[in-house]
Amino acid sequence: MSGDTQGLEVLERRPAVDTGRPPLLFVHGLGHGAWCWEHWQAAAAEAGFPTYAVSLRGHGRSPGRLRTALLREYVDDVVATAAALPRPAVLVGHSMGGLVVQQALARYAARAAVLVAPVPAHPALASLAAIARRHPLDALRIVAGGSLPLRPDYLFHELDEAQAQTHSDRCHGESAVVQYQLLMHRPARPPLGSPPVLVLATPDDRLVPIRGVRSTAARYGAEVVEFPGMGHDLMLDARWREPLDAMVAWLETAAPG
Repeated sequence: MSGDTQGLEVLERRPAVDTGRPPLLFVHGLGHGAWCWEHWQAAAAEAGFPTYAVSLRGHGRSPGRLRTALLREYVDDVVATAAALPRPAVLVGHSMGGLVVQQALARYAARAAVLVAPVPAHPALASLAAIARRHPLDALRIVAGGSLPLRPDYLFHELDEAQAQTHSDRCHGESAVVQYQLLMHRPARPPLGSPPVLVLATPDDRLVPIRGVRSTAARYGAEVVEFPGMGHDLMLDARWREPLDAMVAWLETAAPG
């Protein structure tokens, strides 16, 4: 099901029966769209959570000029979408979306937050170094103002080659300005209301080194659950259900209905 919030694409999956559990708002990462949450949305709805996935401006089917988009505008999109939901939401952000969620928490009193392989709270220069070691020309492309090519080997470790390529082909470019901001941003202000935070990650991430993820978790007093062998796109890799189940189990106590 697709909804509309100020023109943004919002994909919605609801449980068969409303159990009063908080809605989950999923925020995608660099070059992705709401589509990337299809597995997690369906499974979380089956577990009783209303789920919504937003495509940030210029992504997916959302309007907006991607080339000139700013990180704070992505935060605006998330705050506006969350504010339109019927109950205070749990914000779930992947990669760049994890940083967007960190910044949104300073403006929106979320029920809880889940950061999935997030861009760290501090400048993500270690990610540029990781990219340079694997594909040096990709790092040069970012520095020159081009989009990072979202190659399957960046995103997946265990998914079969054909599926990995299919998902990679659905990705697209990213704002050059936002890419610079990911490398140079300041830590977000403290969250409103001190919501509980969970971090899901993999020590084998080829885009976001685990050291930065762990330090971000420490900043929020968050538990870190790691999934060795998985790729950066935890929500799409072959064992996607493992981190999803960990999130649902955590929400049972951190944000019960």
